[in-house]
Amino acid sequence: MRRVILRLVPFLMVCYFFALLDRVNVGFAALQMNQDLGLTPGMFGFAASLFFFSYFLVEVPSNLALQKVGARRWIARIMVTWGLITMCMAFVVGPYSLYAMRFILGAAEAGFFPGAILYLTYWLPSQYRARILATFTVSIPLATFLGSPLSVSLLELDGVLGLKGWQWLFVLEGVPTVCLGIACLFVLTDRPRDARWLRDDERAWLVGRLEEEAARKKPIGHISLWQLARNKYFITMALVCSGASATGSVLSVWQPQILKSFGLTNLQTGFVNAIPYGIATVLMILWGRHSDRSGERRWHTGMPLLLGAFGLASLNLIGSLPVTVIAVSCALVGAYAFKGPFWALSSSWLSSATIAAGLAGINAIANLIGGGLMVNLVGLIRGATDSFALGLLPVAILDAAAAAAVLLISRQHAHAHSEPAGSGQAA
Repeated sequence: MRRVILRLVPFLMVCYFFALLDRVNVGFAALQMNQDLGLTPGMFGFAASLFFFSYFLVEVPSNLALQKVGARRWIARIMVTWGLITMCMAFVVGPYSLYAMRFILGAAEAGFFPGAILYLTYWLPSQYRARILATFTVSIPLATFLGSPLSVSLLELDGVLGLKGWQWLFVLEGVPTVCLGIACLFVLTDRPRDARWLRDDERAWLVGRLEEEAARKKPIGHISLWQLARNKYFITMALVCSGASATGSVLSVWQPQILKSFGLTNLQTGFVNAIPYGIATVLMILWGRHSDRSGERRWHTGMPLLLGAFGLASLNLIGSLPVTVIAVSCALVGAYAFKGPFWALSSSWLSSATIAAGLAGINAIANLIGGGLMVNLVGLIRGATDSFALGLLPVAILDAAAAAAVLLISRQHAHAHSEPAGSGQAA
């Protein structure tokens, strides 16, 4: 397992780092771009949210394609495509071209995250999943922790070769993604049975262990896509994931502007913005490890959502920069500590026949609600009330509701675990 983890996880983490960087860099570009393009808060929020609508439409088909053609080629295709589109974002000239490019970017990137999660389930027995998935998803806060100072530094290239700083940001952050996409063809191996870099006995043990786990009873058995879409476990987990997705997506887009409203310069904003993500990076790994050591998933998934709700709601009660950073840190720790236990729990509930569509569907719905709707809603409320804190209040309510839902549905599963597998209970 050490050989597998060192071979695959660090490389996928780097790939996902650039996925997040290319997704959220629009928040930093906005510090210059909004004025250049004449964008209102509502226009910018709508543009940012369009990413998630196309992401939703393409997510499940993309994961099914990965399952059919193999992760190595499909992940390479995804990365090269979105890297090129990120670079093209530098040449938008107004709100409508920005709308179009954000929509296309979402379609291009769709499938990478659930595809990577699906790919790792091909290699990781259940006892390793929470800590490794938490380690993999640490790329999310890490992308903003490192990307914040990087992105605002690229804004300082304003005027070089006749390009604006925000244009350089898109170009220079898109190039590494294309290179990593090409590298996928040489680094990744589709399945353990194909791993010539493992000894024969290691390969046989891993394949046997994973096949044994795949044969165990699952709450969501071998059912059709239509039955999956009506399954109460699937629907609940998608809505639960929406809370954490909303917190992470909304703050990645709007947090730089929230912090700059305290009178910071662009460079100061970038460095202060990194602080909550640095804290979240450390704590999400520790939380995932604790979940694996204890074998507990339910409370390890629900408690971070409650912390996120508290952090966002408290922004309505405070007005100073230091306390705002603390509140945002609580929200982001909750959003990211949630991920390792949640994806370990979700993947353990899906059968081998439903895991590709199930993981993609959960992530797609979560991004549609959490990213598409909530990012847009914050922009509308901000424009109407001139208050970021009020705009974030619906996200806090969603987090609290998600925490209640996961605690309830996992308790029901624990009481009903003896029901026949594959019954496909419908909501």
